[in-house]
Amino acid sequence: MLFLLCAAASALVWGAGDFAGGKASQRADSFVVALVAETVGIPLVAAWLLISGTGLPSAADLAWGAASGIVGNAGLVIFYRALAGGAMSVVAPLTATTTAAVPLLLGLFLDRLPSALALGGAVLAVAAITLVSAGPRDGSHASRALVGLALLSGVLFGGYFTLIAQTSDASGMWPLLAGRVAGVSGLLVAMRALRVPVTVSRRTFILSGTAGAFDVAANALYLFAVRHGVLSVAAPLASLYPVSTVVLALAVDRERMRPLQITGLGLAALALVLTAG
Repeated sequence: MLFLLCAAASALVWGAGDFAGGKASQRADSFVVALVAETVGIPLVAAWLLISGTGLPSAADLAWGAASGIVGNAGLVIFYRALAGGAMSVVAPLTATTTAAVPLLLGLFLDRLPSALALGGAVLAVAAITLVSAGPRDGSHASRALVGLALLSGVLFGGYFTLIAQTSDASGMWPLLAGRVAGVSGLLVAMRALRVPVTVSRRTFILSGTAGAFDVAANALYLFAVRHGVLSVAAPLASLYPVSTVVLALAVDRERMRPLQITGLGLAALALVLTAG
């Protein structure tokens, strides 16, 4: 039961971080936003490791963490690029649904099978993500290129969920530190190759840093969930992050919620009940 609560909590925290990151991406290049967020997360994870006194991890755990960091950062940059191209009402649902579907399917092969009720709840969570992420009827049209970017970012996010889940419980948060170091290194190499300037305003830095801090907290919650539960259930629940993003958009930006989104919130609540059954 506790792993389900952690998975759901990670979704709420991730959604809040995505809201901050989305605000930052309106002001700066997606590479810069991702770079600041990942860099801010490094001392936070390092401080926790010092406080907790976790022993040194195995090379395999560090490798899984580094791989997840590179894959996750690639997905983040591509996702922001897709959103910048317009048609957010198409891009966001495709990405979120794909993110949930990938570990759900892989988890059935890599992890133990969940109960039929829990699996039904996970599938319902995927449906809820699609509805909650539905944007306004603004006539947006997504080109094949944008659809491809949305699907690719979703696959990469789903790959991150799956890769980080392969780390051992004994490694604590060392995989997260390895992932951030590898992610920052990869971003710097890519930015240098593409000649992306590293310039950021004070407000953008604060928003990006907030996204990074929330990301660390969400990752810690997700790690606990997948290490003490089932990947095919924990990952779809963690992928419910659009719920808190939509709620924040309602509260802060005064956006209006469509009936489809309200239905999605109801399905999300039902999914939690089923998985806990």
